[in-house]
Amino acid sequence: MRRVVVPLVLGIAGFAILVSLGFWQLRRLEWKEAMVAEIARGIDADPVPLPAGVDPSMKYLPVTMTGTTTGDEILVLSGTRESGGGYNVVSGFVTDDGRRIMVDRGFVSQDARRAPRPPVRLRVNGNLHWPDEKGSSTPAPNLAEGVWFARDVPAMAAQLKTDPVLVVASAVGGDPQGVAPIPISVAGIPNSHLSYAVQWFLLAVVWAGMTAGLIWRITRRPV
Repeated sequence: MRRVVVPLVLGIAGFAILVSLGFWQLRRLEWKEAMVAEIARGIDADPVPLPAGVDPSMKYLPVTMTGTTTGDEILVLSGTRESGGGYNVVSGFVTDDGRRIMVDRGFVSQDARRAPRPPVRLRVNGNLHWPDEKGSSTPAPNLAEGVWFARDVPAMAAQLKTDPVLVVASAVGGDPQGVAPIPISVAGIPNSHLSYAVQWFLLAVVWAGMTAGLIWRITRRPV
C-alpha cells in the first residue's frame, strides 16, 4: 500500500490543478463574453459629434461628422469573403471645423485600386478605432505603391499629415466613389477561453488515466 501513496497523492494533486485551470478558463470565458457584449452595445450606440479631445480610451466610440476628403489615401491590404482580395481605403479627411483626421472608408477590389478618388464631401458615421494589427513579422509599407499591410494609426497619420485619429466608417453619405464601408464588429475580437478550458479538462483526464495506469503497474509488481 505504501508504494502507491506518493503516485496517488501526486496524481490527485495534478488532477485537481488541471481541473481548477479548466474552471478558471470558464470564468475567463464568462468575463470575456460580458466584455464583448458591452463593446457590441457601445459600437451600436447612437453616434455623437467627434469629441474635441480624442484618445485610445475612446476606442469603438460611435461618432458622426461631415467634411471633405483630401484626395490623399493609403491602401491597406485586405479582403472580404464575398469579393476576395483587395484594399481598405484610408483617406485623409478635413472636418467642417478644420480638423485633419483619417477615415477608413471601407473596401475596394483589386480592379478598383487605381480608380480616381479626388476630394469629395461626405457625411461619415463610424467608430473611433486603434487597430492592433502590426506585429513583428508585418512587412513595412510599400510607400512607392501606397500599399500598407496593417493599419498603424501613428504611422498612417504621419504619412497623410493628419492627427493620429482614425474613424472606421459604418455608413457614408455622399459619393462613396466605389468604396464599400466595412463597419467595426465584435467578430474580430478573439475569444479562445472555451477551447483552453476543454484542453485543461482533457489534460486532467489524461493525467488521471496515467496515474491509474501507474498505480496498476505498481500493484502488479511482486513485493
